[in-house]
Amino acid sequence: MDELWTSLRRTQVLNIIGLLGVLVLLNTNGVESRKRAHDLVSFQYPAISCRAHSASLEDFGGVGDGTTSNTKAFKAAIDHLSQFATVGGSQLYIPPGKWLTGSFNLTSHFTLYLHKDAVLLGSQDEREWPLIEPLPSYGRGRDNAEGGRYSSLIFGTNLTDVVITGDNGTINGQGEPWWTKFRAKQLKYTRPYLIEILYSENVQISSLTLINSPSWNIHPTYCSNVIVQGITILAPVTSPNTDGINPDSCTNTRIEDCYIVSGDDCVAVKSGWDEYGISFGMPTKQLVIRRLTCISPFSAVIALGSEMSGGIEDVRAEDITAIHSESGVRIKSAVGRGGFVKDIYVRGMTLKTMKWVFWMTGNYGDHPDNKYDPKALPVIQNINYRDIVAENVTMAAKLEGIPGDKFSEICISNATIGLSAKPKKLQWDCTDVEGISSGVTPKPCEMLPDQGPEKIKQCNFPEDSLPIDNLKLRTCYYKK
Repeated sequence: MDELWTSLRRTQVLNIIGLLGVLVLLNTNGVESRKRAHDLVSFQYPAISCRAHSASLEDFGGVGDGTTSNTKAFKAAIDHLSQFATVGGSQLYIPPGKWLTGSFNLTSHFTLYLHKDAVLLGSQDEREWPLIEPLPSYGRGRDNAEGGRYSSLIFGTNLTDVVITGDNGTINGQGEPWWTKFRAKQLKYTRPYLIEILYSENVQISSLTLINSPSWNIHPTYCSNVIVQGITILAPVTSPNTDGINPDSCTNTRIEDCYIVSGDDCVAVKSGWDEYGISFGMPTKQLVIRRLTCISPFSAVIALGSEMSGGIEDVRAEDITAIHSESGVRIKSAVGRGGFVKDIYVRGMTLKTMKWVFWMTGNYGDHPDNKYDPKALPVIQNINYRDIVAENVTMAAKLEGIPGDKFSEICISNATIGLSAKPKKLQWDCTDVEGISSGVTPKPCEMLPDQGPEKIKQCNFPEDSLPIDNLKLRTCYYKK
């Protein structure tokens, strides 16, 4: 299994092991006919669960010409395959082609698999994107629209055991018309995401390329046991709110081996917005992020918040690479958020061309409405960074807590920050924070006193493993 996954990393291109060729038959009129190639294909792939029943989108009238809508074909295929949920599950194969579609819903014990030459194209017809209610932990659409929001391209709720994977196939949201309308304030409802899974458990999203989402790319929400692995996400760096991966009120999540270029945070950890998130009360916890590469000139490599009102805890990030990004790990909060961000552990970051390495914000603002409680103050504590190398940095850190609500127990050790040709004169801007440092250059602010070289191993990273690391992938097969 380890060898199979190693072959998937970055290229994520599997060898097709069962290509049998095209059978040529004579029909009764003497005209040659060909059996479709997808009927002769077999391959293997890693997944949390394997399936007993298989079908191709073409079996349900799908047409991969890039112009024919396949929304009805997806619905028919998944409705048919849902009958197998209790008898071994099912998998839907998307063969080579350009498959135009609006939003469609998944089912339980189900795998959606994209061939390497398959491209899902998000429809440009807004009528093919149904409206759904705002998330209860947000109270309104995240684009600050008072109405509902458009359903994501691939959507699912109350599911068990669902896999969205492929041979590095592509999901193209064709987001530019959405971005244009959003900038012009022409949208009444919040833009759709590419993939959103709600209230579900045992979710795998892997080995795909996602491009040009209308807004966020991957948004697992109110979920447990989630794996996001081997994903490439690409969007123009000026595209609005094209966050990469946003785990939201999720427990036991693993994000690894992903490459993201986006117009917003590459990974944004969330748990609800102001009074709605406080009331819903579901934190994001037990999150692992490893081997992430990010390019995001105007946003963070990893953001914690700003929607963190249900709480964020026990986040472990390691082996992180960033190029030309605004900040490393950023904590975003504000008066009225409530909630907490605590027990955060980061080690092994390599950063090149950054505005800030460390950034914490206690005045982020951006409220859903004016009903938030100004007495709801966030708790930010036990934040640990170690083993960090950065170069071409404008400013080492901007750490802004909240007056009367200090961000506490901050620990930074073994961090070497090389400055740009024109760095800021003040390298550490610290207010309303407290903590310690060891082996950090340039020298931190007085609120993070140096503990001396003998303490350079402070800011310990937990050595125990989280439950999600015990969830192993199996070798599964498609043959039809």
